[in-house]
Amino acid sequence: MTERTGGNEKYLYYPGCSLHSTAEEFNESMQALLGALGFVWEELSDWNCCGATPAHAQSEFLGAALPLRNLILAERQAETWDRPTGGAVELLVPCAACYSAFRLAEHEVREGGERGRELGREVAEVMGRPFEGNVAVRHPLEVLGRQEAADRLRAGVERPLTGLKVACYYGCLLVRPSEVVSFESDPEHPESMDKLMTLLGAEPVRWSYKTDCCGQSMAVAESGLVSELTGRIVRAARGAGAYALVTACPLCMMNLDSRQKPGPGERALPVFFFTELACLALGVGRPEAWFRRHLTDVRPALEVLEAKQSASA
Repeated sequence: MTERTGGNEKYLYYPGCSLHSTAEEFNESMQALLGALGFVWEELSDWNCCGATPAHAQSEFLGAALPLRNLILAERQAETWDRPTGGAVELLVPCAACYSAFRLAEHEVREGGERGRELGREVAEVMGRPFEGNVAVRHPLEVLGRQEAADRLRAGVERPLTGLKVACYYGCLLVRPSEVVSFESDPEHPESMDKLMTLLGAEPVRWSYKTDCCGQSMAVAESGLVSELTGRIVRAARGAGAYALVTACPLCMMNLDSRQKPGPGERALPVFFFTELACLALGVGRPEAWFRRHLTDVRPALEVLEAKQSASA
């Protein structure tokens, strides 16, 4: 194990179920981006599904216990590292749904009163140790927004996303409940993804749907309603002049990428994970392979980008 460049601590990395299945391109592009920036991470050993979408609907205890088990595993794994004492280990959780579940479970144990203490005791009995609060759950957008990472990104751009107008879509889970999960200075008007896209040369559009819910948790039970919600988001992004949507959530990606129904004379709006566009700008990873996994054709956005780049050459 080696230390990350420019710091005293390593990152732990929790991919979750989606990044090992339906969102493999998110996992691959995330790791390619972290590697290009010189960050070193280690995947959490023996991790389990955090239950982000269905668990809390079946059992309030299970909804918190599943991510809490992972937090205890993270503390245990970090104890084997050769690192300075003091300070929490940072656990990167790319999936917005997983990130939300982790932060909510952590909050429940620390601030949930007797109910939280009972949760902590029950999980500690199963795990053989309690959660001691020595893990800091981070979303990669928060880490990439730090000055050191921003400087490395700026220096590493080989193919600026010049002329690519994007609508940055944060969805619900990165900003609500704001007092627990949000790392934005203004959760109602998040900017971390917009700033990242700007740094890469893209042009984030101003629009009012960046934190609206796409309804993914109701995708089966209320498919008609979800199609309507998704349609509103796509139409708003197109109306704002965006050539593509950018997201940080595998569940939102699934909805936005698969449920578009363009009207007469309209084309479907390409959807990207923010990491895919970052890797494209840095010239790392396998963007062409990742884009083939998308259901909505991304070529219209890439053609705009190529045309803008050719015109400025």
